[in-house]
Amino acid sequence: MILFGVVVITLVSVALIFQPLLMGREAPLGASESEYSDVAHRKRMALLALRDVEYDYHAGKLDEHDYRALKAQVSAEALDALEAAAASERRPEDEGVPGSLSPLEAEIAELRRSLREGEICTQCGHPNPRGSRFCAECGSALAGSGATSA
Repeated sequence: MILFGVVVITLVSVALIFQPLLMGREAPLGASESEYSDVAHRKRMALLALRDVEYDYHAGKLDEHDYRALKAQVSAEALDALEAAAASERRPEDEGVPGSLSPLEAEIAELRRSLREGEICTQCGHPNPRGSRFCAECGSALAGSGATSA
């Protein structure tokens, strides 16, 4: 009885091993559209790292000093990855044409503009648009707003 079970398991294993060969399946040599390119992978990992830093800080795993240092480092890496991704998505026919920003480039430009013109919250470091009286992230009064905290 045991011998019969061993034979059956062996035959099933051999059939499963040789099934791709018998069915004519083969592994693709090139990348499929569902796979990430190097640039897309770098962008995804940088954004995930930025998210993880935020989660760790809000969960209390990072103190203020470490959070700010890590956020600055990971934000720079994420920005580089986003710029590389935008450059790889740029079409040759758009080169030199003013106002031909991809949606990603437009979003990056808007974020940079808001960082230049807006106010950074001294409590949480969140960028806020110009004229904001309170931080959109933590609700604390912004320094230049003239508002007082309740």
